[in-house]
Amino acid sequence: MTTYASRPAWDLRSVTRARLAVPLGLAALTLLSLALRTNELGIGFWIDEGLSVGISDRPLSDIPHALRLDGSPPLYYLLLHVWMSVFGTSEEAVRALSLVCALAAVPVAFWAANMLFGARAGWMAAVLAATNPFLTRFAQEGRMYALVALLAIIACAAFGRAFTGDDSARARRPWAIALAVTLAAMLYTHNWALFFATACGVVWLFLLFRAHGERRRDLLTTGLFGFGGALVLYLPWVPTTLYQAAHTGAPWSEAPPVIALLASPGQMLGSYAQVALILVAGAGLGKLWTGSLSRAGRAAACLLAIALLTVVLAWISSQLSPAWANRYLAVGVAPLLLVGGAGLAYAGRLGIAGLIVAAALGAGQTAPDDKSNVRDVAEAIGPSLRAGDVVLSTQPEQVSALRYYLPKGVKFATLTGPVEDSGVTDWRDGTERLRATSAPRDLKPVLDAMKPGQRLALVQPIIFDIRRWRAPWTELVRLRSAEWSQYLSNDRRFSVAAQEPELPIERRPNPVQATVVVKTRD
Repeated sequence: MTTYASRPAWDLRSVTRARLAVPLGLAALTLLSLALRTNELGIGFWIDEGLSVGISDRPLSDIPHALRLDGSPPLYYLLLHVWMSVFGTSEEAVRALSLVCALAAVPVAFWAANMLFGARAGWMAAVLAATNPFLTRFAQEGRMYALVALLAIIACAAFGRAFTGDDSARARRPWAIALAVTLAAMLYTHNWALFFATACGVVWLFLLFRAHGERRRDLLTTGLFGFGGALVLYLPWVPTTLYQAAHTGAPWSEAPPVIALLASPGQMLGSYAQVALILVAGAGLGKLWTGSLSRAGRAAACLLAIALLTVVLAWISSQLSPAWANRYLAVGVAPLLLVGGAGLAYAGRLGIAGLIVAAALGAGQTAPDDKSNVRDVAEAIGPSLRAGDVVLSTQPEQVSALRYYLPKGVKFATLTGPVEDSGVTDWRDGTERLRATSAPRDLKPVLDAMKPGQRLALVQPIIFDIRRWRAPWTELVRLRSAEWSQYLSNDRRFSVAAQEPELPIERRPNPVQATVVVKTRD
């Protein structure tokens, strides 16, 4: 009998090469991902990233209470708090947490697809994850979207192993527990995970009702472990979620049209890459689903259903209570990547060609090189401001980003008056409170409290396209901005000292303009 020690040298070398191929290949793909996802780490923060730092840069125990005003779950902010305590609060340091999550998605996608569909699909999914433009963009943003996408990949793998395989109930139970933990982590990361979890539950119920006898009992028990466990883990946050749903919401959003739903695959996969993926992966999935479904076929069908249901549920919910944003589609990226990898793997040579096209097109779509001019504006007006001067933002959610860049000691105010906590936006009943404001009632006391010689910086959004400012919140911000500006210009106690940027104004994303005035007399 030939032992391991007596095997020929060529056999040892082949075994060694086989063992090294996977880590070396994944390392190469991760390095490619790193090269694609570090070009814009240092650009200025925009509104949401300023809020990320403002909420996280406080004691851990204070974060959950602050989020009652904001409307988000706490996990990302808790992680970012710890991350910033180690690596600092620079733009690059804050975004590096998202970068790590996006890089980790490459080997995790390989692991998940390899386990569900085989090694070829694993490599296909890893390449797609390394070049996915959605992950490239949000790897360079100080928000939770890369984290929730990473968690969703793990959840998809756990779902597939728990409910679509032929393993015994005992073998599936650890995967159900993994699903419970991962779903709970997603729910603690972003509220749209509720749609993902619901989609998983619907697909599980479909499988349950199609099963019979012992198989049905096993699926029922496994599902109770998975979904019941996730619910138990999420229960402590449920009262806060209900409070947020009643008082915060997304008043800045409008009900999305049908075109937003139809365009969602392009948002998640890349507008060009999706064509190659849908055509080629669709052909491969057709082969995979021919005849009676295998374990891999069942897993692919379930994950595709989860992806579609997640987005459709989110779209329907946003018709009733608008809360649609393309960045929230992070919860649906994972199942599409894994199903895409499976489809390409089963498409043969055509799948390789499709992968090359999809990867090349995806790699060509880079992250935005500009998100806001707040940093530029703050650097221009900051040297003229002193402790006690007032920065009044007519777009309340800009305060946290302004606070990040402006000198310490300046005071902040918004349309509703002075701001006590400049690190978080108070969205509670925001539209109603904003509608009740008026310049004589809310702006005049701020102006009256200032002393001669003090400065006020009125920061207003620059509106290029009025169609984007028609939601309840944004329309009020637009109208009140004009009212506040006019009221201040009519107050002869103040004279204009500077304006940034000056006319003509360059078209940029999320732009603001600051008008600095000096109080000359009481």
